[in-house]
Amino acid sequence: MTTFTPLAIPDVLLITPRRHGDARGWFSETWSRKTLTAKGLDHDFVQDNQAFNLKAGTVRGLHFQTAPHAQAKLVRVLAGAILDVAVDLRPGSPSFGKWVGARLTADGGEQILVPRGFAHGYVTLGPDCVLSYKVDGDYAPRCEGGLIWNDPDIGIDWGITPDAAILSDKDLALPRLKDLAPVKF
Repeated sequence: MTTFTPLAIPDVLLITPRRHGDARGWFSETWSRKTLTAKGLDHDFVQDNQAFNLKAGTVRGLHFQTAPHAQAKLVRVLAGAILDVAVDLRPGSPSFGKWVGARLTADGGEQILVPRGFAHGYVTLGPDCVLSYKVDGDYAPRCEGGLIWNDPDIGIDWGITPDAAILSDKDLALPRLKDLAPVKF
């Protein structure tokens, strides 16, 4: 049976599908509309994405999309391990500006469900990490937004030193939360 574990911000869920194993290996149902709907989670995933990260310490994020193309994400690791992070950006939320994180591994099969209204990012914990994630909204560059990964007002503990982080030029230029214009999801 798939387990659903709310994180410190309960709208962000750690989902661990059951693995059925034998001498050959294992089988797992990694996504089921029926299973999620039974838990009150109704996401119409429209796109699957995959990312490869060559080196440990690669940081991607913190990214989000605004209305009318906001996205929820269901993230899992196919090879390696990551620390996956979500920052609450929902206007009026009691946890606005707070973050939660979970370690996702290929070996454990954990997934994280990041709802709309959150910035999302991750750091690779080893080399050659491969991620797969579903989104419930199409990619829309005009609705893209982001936050700088090391914003001191958010205080994410990425588990790496700043000089060990590998980021894109685009992610290095993202604003701090206090400089972000109000967003609608």
